[in-house]
Amino acid sequence: MPQTLLRAILALLIALAVAPPALAQDRGPLVLAAASLQEAMTDAADAWARKGHARPVLSFAASSALARQAEAGARADLFASADEEWMNYLQGKSLLKSGSRARLTENSLVLVGPARSRLTMQIHRNFPLAAVLGNGRVAMADPAAVPAGRYGREALTRLGVWHRVSGKVAAAENVRAALALVERGAAPLGIVYATDALASRGVRVVGRFPPASHQPITYPVALLATSRHRDAEAFRRFLISREGRAIFLKRGFGQHR
Repeated sequence: MPQTLLRAILALLIALAVAPPALAQDRGPLVLAAASLQEAMTDAADAWARKGHARPVLSFAASSALARQAEAGARADLFASADEEWMNYLQGKSLLKSGSRARLTENSLVLVGPARSRLTMQIHRNFPLAAVLGNGRVAMADPAAVPAGRYGREALTRLGVWHRVSGKVAAAENVRAALALVERGAAPLGIVYATDALASRGVRVVGRFPPASHQPITYPVALLATSRHRDAEAFRRFLISREGRAIFLKRGFGQHR
């Protein structure tokens, strides 16, 4: 084999050997985002990439699961939670970059049924949810840990019906999993965010929970203390800018106060 060709092959092998770290630097920041943010955060990442930046890498799950990942040392840059409580949890453990926490957007809570359903319910104190369910179950994110489930349990408790339906809950790992149970017909009703219902063709809104029935549904975003990505802070600022907020508004966030 000619020496020039051999040297070229060796140079290529060396380049390939060092490529993974280089490529890792070229990737966008890793964002841990609540499951309900899937469409809006994807739109935001695409808009950021169109500006010439490396596209952020997005990881969606329940805020509780993502917070635990960050606590366990996940190499991520930003955390966008569906409630203040899990952000408080990380802040209490000094896992957020000081001064980076900001409000991203807001949401509201709705009761949904399958798209073919003709049911309509006025949600008020002592509304007949248990009677309507019959032997069925109401799908909701885990009310013990996941924000959507916590909001749902709080609303049902304030409205005086939780004690009647707590034994009829189909608890899911996150709000999108609860939505899927209704889409598939595995549950006749589900409690999800208004934006989840808007994003699905498989469900329709049966009723809307009064804002006073639960704490305001706010989404904070912050840099994680371990973040080292050069674009992380810039992307955070983009998310909370007028342009960024408009992306979330288009997906139905921030319109339900």
